[in-house]
Amino acid sequence: MTISARLSRYLDQRGARYQVSTHDRSSSSAETARTARIAPHLLAKSVVLEDERGWVVAVVPADSRLMIGRLSELLGRDRLRLADESRIAMLFEGCEPGAVPPVGMAWGLETVVDDELDRVDLVYMEGGDHECLLSMSRREFRDLMSEARHGRFSRPTRH
Repeated sequence: MTISARLSRYLDQRGARYQVSTHDRSSSSAETARTARIAPHLLAKSVVLEDERGWVVAVVPADSRLMIGRLSELLGRDRLRLADESRIAMLFEGCEPGAVPPVGMAWGLETVVDDELDRVDLVYMEGGDHECLLSMSRREFRDLMSEARHGRFSRPTRH
C-alpha cells in the first residue's frame, strides 16, 4: 500500500522530509505500534471530533487518552464529541477507515497537537492505510505542524 495521494501532495508542497515503512496489517494504533516494532508514544494518533462549528483533528501519542474536556476548553468549544466513523470515512477520502493521518490541514481541517509529541525525537504516523507508516524527526514534525494549535489535552493510558 502507499500513503494517501492528498497527504503526499501536502507533504511535498511543504518540503517535508520523511521515510515510509511498511508493517503487517493492523486495526488499531496499539496494534500498529506492535507490528511496526515502535514504542506507542512515538506514534501520533488522530482523533476526529466535531460540533456545530465543524471538525477538529486532535493529535495525541498512541498510548495516551484524549481528554475532550481539556481540548474543548483549549479551543473554546464546549460541545465537541467524537465523530462518527462513517462520517470520518467520507471526510478523509483516499484513506482507509481508522487510518486517518494526523495532518488534518491536508484536508482543510483544524488540527491540534498535544505537547507530548514535542518530547520525542522521531514521530511516526499513519499514511492513510493500515500497512504503512511515515516517520520524521521531531524538527520536521514541528515544522509540518507549525500552523496547528498546540496544548496539553491527553494523559498516558495505564496498562
